[in-house]
Amino acid sequence: MLYFIINEKSRSGRGKQVWSELREYLAKTGVVYEAKVTKYEGHARTIAREFCGRKDDDICLVAVGGDGTANEVLNGITDFERVRFGTIPNGSGNDLARGLGLSQSPQENLLRILKAAKKSREETESMDLGQVRWKGGKRPRIFVISAGVGLDALVCKKALKSRLKDFLNKLRLGKLTYLCLTVQSLFSMETTDAAVWFDGKSKIPRSRVIFSAAMNFAAEGGGVRMAPGANPADGKLSVCQAFGIPKWRTFFCLPLLVAAKHTRLRGFEVTDCTDCKIRLERPMVLHADGEYCGDVTEMQFTCLPGKLKVLK
Repeated sequence: MLYFIINEKSRSGRGKQVWSELREYLAKTGVVYEAKVTKYEGHARTIAREFCGRKDDDICLVAVGGDGTANEVLNGITDFERVRFGTIPNGSGNDLARGLGLSQSPQENLLRILKAAKKSREETESMDLGQVRWKGGKRPRIFVISAGVGLDALVCKKALKSRLKDFLNKLRLGKLTYLCLTVQSLFSMETTDAAVWFDGKSKIPRSRVIFSAAMNFAAEGGGVRMAPGANPADGKLSVCQAFGIPKWRTFFCLPLLVAAKHTRLRGFEVTDCTDCKIRLERPMVLHADGEYCGDVTEMQFTCLPGKLKVLK
């Protein structure tokens, strides 16, 4: 059974038009489905939990919206053994769609999902998910693209309520929001010293940490390939860190970061691991798939191998 969860406010309101067109196509083709539109922040998670309460053995959950909507849906899944997940992207960054190699056409993505839903669960591709826990957090949060602390998280927090984002979305340049906010935030943010543990091994000190991003896919923030070699099917996360370098120098490294040429630069490191624990000397912003989690001092990123069945 197909269940659609729609964020009509995605991409500055364009989601409503997209869903109207998809709904018309579904009606013409006689597809049996159930759909609910989100009404407030966090509602997609509640709806996903409700749909997971159905007695169906095969629940096909489809998120229509941006990466934040997809994240809410994933965090509402209560039984991954009975759920297959699909997305019809309509956000600013669309990093999940980019990572999955999806079309920019909503109707093409719908056709892809309808075709994939006819396959058996055994024929459906599996993919890793990530999970982040943090000190003071009531429960862990699932992420599919990335989770991170520091500059990238601060940018994500600002983007959630950015007028610039709305303006650029209207010009269909929404992914530039993250680049503009990165430049704006870089010089005003405070760095901090940290200790890092990869896979429970010896503590590694990090000075003047700018960001630490646990990547499941290669890119976040509208296509910035923080971890060019990241693979969502290898059972690992790729943790990209920038530390120990002046922020002004980081500014001049931004073009190389955007071009994914940063991995050999001093002060940038990418480490593949199944688990990463970080302890900061002062709080920094934490995000999961661009959603604000809090200002934290301790967190742990963990890979959940093959956790998700994907309709693609």
